[in-house]
Amino acid sequence: MSAVQPSSREHAAAIFRAGVAAADPYLAVKHFLRADSELLHIGSEQTGYRSDGWRRIHLLAFGKAACAMADAAQAIIPEAWLAGKGIVVTNYDNIDVVENCQVFGAGHPLPDAAGFHAAKTIANRLSGTNPDELVLVLISGGGSALLPYPAAGINLADKIATTQLLLASGAIINQINCVRKHLSQLKGGGLARLAAPADLHALILSDVLDNDLSAIASGPTVPDDTSFADAIAVLESFGIWRQIPSSVQSHLQQGAQGLQTETPKSGDAIFQRTGHTLIGSNASSVDAAIDKAQNLGYQTQVYSKQLCGEARLVAEQLALHALTVTAGMTQPTALIAGGETTVTLKGNGKGGRNQEMALAFALAAERCGLNGAWTFLSGGTDGRDGPTDAAGGVVNNHTLQRIRDAALDPDAMLDDNNAYPALKAANDLILCGATGTNVADLQILLLHPNA
Repeated sequence: MSAVQPSSREHAAAIFRAGVAAADPYLAVKHFLRADSELLHIGSEQTGYRSDGWRRIHLLAFGKAACAMADAAQAIIPEAWLAGKGIVVTNYDNIDVVENCQVFGAGHPLPDAAGFHAAKTIANRLSGTNPDELVLVLISGGGSALLPYPAAGINLADKIATTQLLLASGAIINQINCVRKHLSQLKGGGLARLAAPADLHALILSDVLDNDLSAIASGPTVPDDTSFADAIAVLESFGIWRQIPSSVQSHLQQGAQGLQTETPKSGDAIFQRTGHTLIGSNASSVDAAIDKAQNLGYQTQVYSKQLCGEARLVAEQLALHALTVTAGMTQPTALIAGGETTVTLKGNGKGGRNQEMALAFALAAERCGLNGAWTFLSGGTDGRDGPTDAAGGVVNNHTLQRIRDAALDPDAMLDDNNAYPALKAANDLILCGATGTNVADLQILLLHPNA
């Protein structure tokens, strides 16, 4: 094995950690929230401030970074200003004790009964809000699954079944959320509707590529300009309309006919008292990864800040691009990307989009003749990739040989969506545990000139 491999792998891991650290939710809230003796100030010099003397503040936090965000907020807001204990909802891996808060664990990526209970707890709190109070909402990635509150006539099992079909269909997150919003009482502006007539402000850690606030956690505090008809179109376009439960079909059809209340749209009066501040994003993590790569001596290129598409196809495109970069390359080079790919499940294996992309890249690099020493890492900033304990994979030009030495066929395993055991055999899984944040995925490709 080339002597460059160990340091290259360590460099990829260090660059990934720098990207994750840039999305630290505790520090992000600290930067955008401040209290003095009279007023609570929300925002920054760059975003502008919203300040008022609220003396009943309802603190709600949900998402994979909810505990850290709520911990920061309760440390800033005087306890006497809080309208009871805060409500915090996160996935089971990220549960932590938060002072002055009730913490709920809930299912992700599939919703569960615990999340339903937490959602009802939030709805009950909001039912008693009044003017001159503030609902301070701390939102991070994962909130869509963590707060299931099905519309009347849909039970949780039917909503879970619909979510499973969407996740396996290859639909992108905006399409999945379009459907979820129209099956929920909280998503798509539903939380803002429940919070009225109180003031509302959301501090948002983005896990979507374009920082579309209506897509993060399915936009519970912002207008939703999609429709019931759009939701039906998504399900039909992926061929799963006939597979979804009849209660879901009936609800969406009634909505399209005007027999169910639409999600609140732009211009609705409930949004006159709401505000939002974006406090972190995938783009910030990509920038931090670039800085770290440069500090480690790499020439850097931003491959994409909005990487999306089918994971294995994106991997092939990256491998072909790398081939052009290596032609005449004289210095170590890092290609950095951020985003969120998708996987259309056709097999019965175990893995996630980052593991699939890592294995697909190794195979594509072999096919296109990407010679020399290279290392490719694809990982989820939340530390979890699909229904596994891995954040993703980190592969190099010896990965496929290690898999084959274990008597496994990497091509067949990719076809079966079975990247996890393939990468495990090569000792190429990223096992870092839950990070407590979530700003989508990072991809790091390190290329070294031929000796």
